[in-house]
Amino acid sequence: MTFLFHDTVPVATGTVSVAFTDASLDLGDLAPDDVRAAGLAELASATGATPYLMHQVHGATVHEVTTTDGFPDADGLVTTDVGVALLTRAADCVPVVLVAETGEIGAAHAGREGVRRGVVTATVERLRELGADGLRAWVGPHICGGCYEVPEEMREDIAATVPATRATTTWGTPSLDLGAGVLAQLTAAGVPVVEVGGCTREDERLHSYRRDGAAAGRLAGVVWRTA
Repeated sequence: MTFLFHDTVPVATGTVSVAFTDASLDLGDLAPDDVRAAGLAELASATGATPYLMHQVHGATVHEVTTTDGFPDADGLVTTDVGVALLTRAADCVPVVLVAETGEIGAAHAGREGVRRGVVTATVERLRELGADGLRAWVGPHICGGCYEVPEEMREDIAATVPATRATTTWGTPSLDLGAGVLAQLTAAGVPVVEVGGCTREDERLHSYRRDGAAAGRLAGVVWRTA
């Protein structure tokens, strides 16, 4: 398979790979079982690792992965294991993957509520509790502030907690810039960021709920470590 973005990072205990998929795969919960299974099989073959999914609920719960079994209600994953590919899936929300120089890895799904509740910050803190040092983050494609129109009351509610999210659409109405909110949270946590770029609503290579509605699939941010 061909990734939309792929990077390899040497760490103290081996090598970590970071990737983001495009619309050629649909890894969403609502995808037909055979479609999602085929996508996961293709991802496993490409990474040489076992894909690990979370049931994303727009919260701030972070789950530590110690086995390849399970489908936890969470919006953050962390692990110290080799051979496990952590997945964060999105169709406008912000997918974030994290790598520590010491080898720990993490993934977070930051939707509107996840940004307000600080799921990315919580994932960083959990990694550091595991001993992570020298963290870096990759922020994947997501809907931009110029496209993510919301009611003014909603914008002000989120911006009251994360001011960087306050934005205006390109047509002049209230909006949220979730990516800017995530970047502000990572900066506050002392984590340098690589921005992959791309607005999901504007780029046909990406899945977007705002553009396609219930028919939208889900792209994935993927991070895995090999010895």
